[in-house]
Amino acid sequence: MTRLSVNINKVATLRNARGGNAPDLLQVATDLQSYGAQGITIHPRPDERHIRYSDARELPAVVHTEFNIEGNPNPKFIELVLAVKPDQVTLVPDAVDALTSDAGWDTIQHQSHLQAIIKTFKEAGIRTSIFVDPVLEMVEGAKATGTDRIELYTESYARHYHEDRDAAIAPYIAAAEKANALGLGINAGHDLSLDNIAYFAKNIPELLEVSIGHALICESLYLGFENVVPLYLQKLQ
Repeated sequence: MTRLSVNINKVATLRNARGGNAPDLLQVATDLQSYGAQGITIHPRPDERHIRYSDARELPAVVHTEFNIEGNPNPKFIELVLAVKPDQVTLVPDAVDALTSDAGWDTIQHQSHLQAIIKTFKEAGIRTSIFVDPVLEMVEGAKATGTDRIELYTESYARHYHEDRDAAIAPYIAAAEKANALGLGINAGHDLSLDNIAYFAKNIPELLEVSIGHALICESLYLGFENVVPLYLQKLQ
């Protein structure tokens, strides 16, 4: 079964809005795992507008499933990941002022840059994944970086799902088949939801993990974490 990692950035956004510790990020991470989440994902950004670097250092005390840290590998991020040593690091080419992730890596143009960073993380015993668009050349380029996995950027799939889901998923199937042939593990994330996740998981061969944040938090406003997490697990079976 595809594993579910819950991105808790939006929980941190809510906490930061009032300047206190409600909701308690560590307690939320603990509870999500008790409800069935198989991993916790965070994406600290340089301005710490949601996840703080201190959060990243405190979370290992309560994350007993899989801890995944996403972000643009600037020097501060690299230092953080090497200090925390999560189970997985996912490299994302975010601009400093990006509202959210909006593109995968150009794995050809940035190949040598990624090779050096990935080598550093793998030498520290941290599994690596890199954010890529569903483009065969980018998947092939990812293989050359030495990464363990790719994370397919699924915004396009989600945006076009209701127009023509077969057409929306076609490039992702091709990218996944290429990744499997190259021996790369496959993760996916961005705008996946209860509405579109089952069709995606059913059609992507050897999908190892999905990272869900914004949609899951929004759905939980109505249904609650304790109900939403099992609903995702059912759809991923």
